[in-house]
Amino acid sequence: MELRGAVIKQLVVSAVMLAVMAAIFYASAGRTDIPRSWLLFGATLVHFTGSTLVVARLNPELISQRLTVRRVGSKSWDEVLMRVCNLTMLLLLPAVAGLDVGRYGWSALGAQYAALGLALMAVSSVLISWSMAVNPYFEPTVRIQGDRGHRVVSTGPYGLVRHPGYLSGILWAVSVPLVVGSFYAFVPVLLYSVLMVLRTQLEDRTLQGELEGYAEYARRVRYRLLPGFW
Repeated sequence: MELRGAVIKQLVVSAVMLAVMAAIFYASAGRTDIPRSWLLFGATLVHFTGSTLVVARLNPELISQRLTVRRVGSKSWDEVLMRVCNLTMLLLLPAVAGLDVGRYGWSALGAQYAALGLALMAVSSVLISWSMAVNPYFEPTVRIQGDRGHRVVSTGPYGLVRHPGYLSGILWAVSVPLVVGSFYAFVPVLLYSVLMVLRTQLEDRTLQGELEGYAEYARRVRYRLLPGFW
């Protein structure tokens, strides 16, 4: 796929996903006059767009690769987990947040939490962009990419933790309730985080068993997601 076309397609995909999230949020909220929601969706648009443009410049082949619909060799368990994770963030999270801050007012996190959320989103954006810039095998699902000369990547954030992409996803998920001001939105975030930890565990086990050199890399880089913890 030609690079410009792939970048445009990726930006369109991201915009559609964000539009779905916004539609569900505002339908659940029953109104649109929620300034912190505008901040959330604006910041998320910058997050999605910025990471796409950075990767297009630093690792352009990956843009096309990530848009491939079917990948031979993808693990079936990860196909399922990826979809459940995506649906949790795309549908359940905005629905709960909208019901909370818009329709029922179950909780109200102060403005200082919005600042913390934006900071976490910025860290998430840097981390995902950095990860994809150095890792040409950063596909959406787990598979041993023998067709692409799959090898261990240990540079950049992979020198700190073994799965920085998953850490980025969790940080972004945590940022959403903070920015919009919904305590109850942490319920789907907790579900998403548990699923991501499970994906991390299963992917790590797969790579140690099937990717040459990964077991040795895992001995050098001890932590999967959080340095000093796990």
